[in-house]
Amino acid sequence: MKNTKPSILIFIGSATFTAICFLFALITHLFLYKLELYLLILLPLIFGLFSFFIFHFLFKKFILNRLFLIYKSIQINQKTYAPPNENIDSMISSAESDVKNWKELKNIEISRLKEQEVFRREFLGNLAHELKTPVFSIQGYILTLLEGGIEDPNVNRSFLERAAKATDRMASLLEDLDQITKLEVDELKMEKRSFELIDLISEIFDSLELKSKEKNIKLKFAKFYNPIYVTADRVKISQVFTNLIGNSIAYGNENGETTITISVFESLVTIEVADNGPGIESKEIPRLFERFYRVEKSRNRNDGGSGLGLAIVKHILESHGQNIQVRSEIGVGSTFFFSLDISQVSGLVSSRGVPL
Repeated sequence: MKNTKPSILIFIGSATFTAICFLFALITHLFLYKLELYLLILLPLIFGLFSFFIFHFLFKKFILNRLFLIYKSIQINQKTYAPPNENIDSMISSAESDVKNWKELKNIEISRLKEQEVFRREFLGNLAHELKTPVFSIQGYILTLLEGGIEDPNVNRSFLERAAKATDRMASLLEDLDQITKLEVDELKMEKRSFELIDLISEIFDSLELKSKEKNIKLKFAKFYNPIYVTADRVKISQVFTNLIGNSIAYGNENGETTITISVFESLVTIEVADNGPGIESKEIPRLFERFYRVEKSRNRNDGGSGLGLAIVKHILESHGQNIQVRSEIGVGSTFFFSLDISQVSGLVSSRGVPL
């Protein structure tokens, strides 16, 4: 009887009551008063039908009241559950389905909250570590100077320069944190306009030339490309390329290379930034764009950077309505790829969209 429908239970109860009424009428007929045959049969049926409708009405009112309290307690809009003219079986079935869905949603919500709690702990721990390193360095340099090092000309300038570098690192970290916070809440204004993509990438190559020469890493295009105009925020996309190409240099192998491949398809331009570095394990890729997340074997804190570069890249591209993806193989290298919208005009435009 565990899974029996309520209407069946009411029918069984009414049938039982009808049988009892028939027995009572039969006993009356045999021992007290002779009844006509049609009354002997009709009266129990009438009482049985009457009891069925009474039980059905009372049971439905009871269920409606209980369902109202249940829906209210689990904060589901009462207007969305069984209307009064719906039969009892449908009401119970709908309620079971709604509660099941509510339970699944709450389980998902709990899982997300647990993930966010883990992420929050990791973020605070990483942030503390990132700030602690330059703060301790500055503290050590200042204490050395205060204890007499300031009088030594061979020490004071060197230590002040080191303290300045540590200060710059802190300022860069705080600036990145401020930027990614604004990106997450859509407070960072995007100035999308048409610009030439090849020129921008060439500028990034030039700005990173000294850094690439330190490890003898070659920056190049996969082939010669004619001018390609895209519509995006040039400054923000410049930051995307700076972070991606800079990472390929910082974490790449010496005497390696970073190659930019561009493909045009309908209204999109797909850009690939590939290196032949150590590669990234597949299990690390899903978390690669988290703030401060680092791949242990191929990335370490001594390589510099705030640890927010890829997270900023992800948010910038999402602000442009695009996504960034990565494929990688250990010992072969990594490729980051994303798309941008092709410009409707083949030339530069002003901030108001007027061709220059």
